Amino acid sequence: MTSRIICILAVILSPYTGFVQDSVQLKKIPADYPAKISTHAVWFEKKLNKSSEKALQQMMRLEEKMKRRLAKTDSLKTKELFGNVKEKYKEFEQRLQSGLSGKQYIPSLDTLSTSLRFLQQTPGGISGIKDHEQKLKSAIEKVNDLETRFQRAEEIRKFLKERKQFLKDQLGQLGFAKELKRLNKQVYYYSEQMNEYKALLKDQKKAERKALELLCKTNLFKDFMRKNSMLASLFRMPGDPNDPVAQANLAGLQTRAQVNNLIQQQIAAGGTNAQAQFRQNLQEAQVKLNELKDKVLKHGGGSSDTEMPEGFKPNNQKTKNFWQRLEYGTNVQTQKATNFFPVTSDIGLSVGYKLNDKSIIGVGASYKMGLGTGWNNLQLTNQGVGLRSFIDWKIKGSFWISGGYEQTYKTAFSDFDQLRNLSSWQQSALVGLSKVVSLKTKFFKKTKVQLLWDFLSYEQLPRTQQVIFRINYNLN
Repeated sequence: MTSRIICILAVILSPYTGFVQDSVQLKKIPADYPAKISTHAVWFEKKLNKSSEKALQQMMRLEEKMKRRLAKTDSLKTKELFGNVKEKYKEFEQRLQSGLSGKQYIPSLDTLSTSLRFLQQTPGGISGIKDHEQKLKSAIEKVNDLETRFQRAEEIRKFLKERKQFLKDQLGQLGFAKELKRLNKQVYYYSEQMNEYKALLKDQKKAERKALELLCKTNLFKDFMRKNSMLASLFRMPGDPNDPVAQANLAGLQTRAQVNNLIQQQIAAGGTNAQAQFRQNLQEAQVKLNELKDKVLKHGGGSSDTEMPEGFKPNNQKTKNFWQRLEYGTNVQTQKATNFFPVTSDIGLSVGYKLNDKSIIGVGASYKMGLGTGWNNLQLTNQGVGLRSFIDWKIKGSFWISGGYEQTYKTAFSDFDQLRNLSSWQQSALVGLSKVVSLKTKFFKKTKVQLLWDFLSYEQLPRTQQVIFRINYNLN
């Protein structure tokens, strides 16, 4: 009897319990969530504007160059194909200002926008924030502006692609192969840059990630998302049997059971080999779908509309900004005692710049710390400093050819003024082999094991090591 009463009370109180749980989750949402989204949106908007303006300017300059070359041989065709190039691009920008056609669906932006509107319309949603209504309104406006910028970028991409194809059709047989190849690369890299920005939208900051995780635990937000997101406006989402629009959309469609019965009837009518033939057709369809998926992923990283120029190997680093192409590292190298120096350890820091996926150049610095001459004489001393430059070139798999030039001050010092004595600096020219091993640690992502030969060591007095073994740890 007691258990029945408990069950009845649970059914009666379940909506109230769910509401209380949702309220608890909403109160945990970080207070700076709207501000973080606003900052994030403004940053992306600046990046999109800069990339779009740069792409249009570069494309216009390429067309001007092709126009001047064609004018030397065929002025009539030049006027027909190009006209006033600057005016043409100016008119296109005016069309962008007057209005955009269609709307691009970006899942990350849809989630952010819907979450902000949910918090704006939900009583008690982060109401503890000072001026929360104004901050939510401002964040929604900035996200909407960002959506418009992404749509503008999509219109620019289509325009550049159309111009590229038009010029290719008209000039393909007139000796403009080099210029057309540059056009192809320009359009390709701009498309990939937009894909890169969309991917970065998923890389949410701590406050954004925590807020969305909390919201997704609430039934209120799930229901709001199902009814009010951009995806819901395009396709009615399942889950609400009382929605008259959803019922109207489903009217006349075959149920799953009806489809299964139809398939069984067709197989039965096909004879003894029908089952085997049906399985073979399914396998062939699966193979075709996998081939299509591979093509989509290969040509544009998820955008099937991105065309890979023929014979072109893209530089995946080109679509990243300067800071994303930097690679930070550190290394520790210990040397045994000699007649001239005590036991020392070199602690080095480096920063490399990725020219492309196969080559990195960089600079670094090292500090030589003395540890004493043995267990009976342990002491920390300044035994030298060093400046480094390096270049790594990938040959195959995880193996790289490494080289570099270094200047090392190998004399103990107690004052930085002593480092001005140029005669105490020794040169090293290194070349060797490196192997990169991936790590799964909190701080270090890769380990680089190096075996290097110093071919200037024979000229040094006192003689330095000819063969150097180093272990480098990359932070990213």
